[in-house]
Amino acid sequence: MAETPEAERRKILVIEDEPDIVRGLRDALEFEGFDVQARGTGGEGIMAAMEWGPDCVLLDLMLPDDNGYRVCETLRKRDETVPIIILTAKAQESDKIRGLEVGADDYVTKPFSVAELIARIKAIFRRQQRMSSTTDESFAIGPWTINARKHTMQKGRATKRLTFYELEVLKLLRERSEETVSRDELLEKVWGMQASPTSRTVDNFIVKLRRKLEEDQKNPRHILTVYGLGYKLVP
Repeated sequence: MAETPEAERRKILVIEDEPDIVRGLRDALEFEGFDVQARGTGGEGIMAAMEWGPDCVLLDLMLPDDNGYRVCETLRKRDETVPIIILTAKAQESDKIRGLEVGADDYVTKPFSVAELIARIKAIFRRQQRMSSTTDESFAIGPWTINARKHTMQKGRATKRLTFYELEVLKLLRERSEETVSRDELLEKVWGMQASPTSRTVDNFIVKLRRKLEEDQKNPRHILTVYGLGYKLVP
């Protein structure tokens, strides 16, 4: 594999206390040309994030010194845009949604496919690179103005933050405004993963976006469900 130029190497911080998982992730990520640092506790991970400035964080929820949800909240407060992917042994949908609510951008359930995880990370970086090359910094959805550079949405004096994936879902739906975009296409283009009959990833993010955008979540006006097909954005 060709060596990645130092200036282009992306930095990934792994906050995980299981040595075998850390070893496997480090080997796979470094093989792909990423710079990797690993920390075994939440406190050490937060310090490394502050000092090193990673481009992506992989965060285990079950840490020896702290609750992973609290670590995620702290990381998100210090950096509003860095992608955070939760690694969790908790398979309950409520646990995953809680992780998204405290600021995570995505989650993978243990045991996970390292190849799928790397595909998701690469998809994040592809979308980031595409975003940095565009001059279209803001757009409107209903009364809200979305600022793609700042990852925010604003209405009057009210401002809400958008996570990486929330923004990317909105951007893709906007690119296909008034058209139906399938769950499979959203998964492939935003998350870089193949569709799975059991995946609720897209649905969970649509729920989060509706909470932020819609006046009435049960009767949305902007992010519509096209039953059996996918979702459609009506600006």
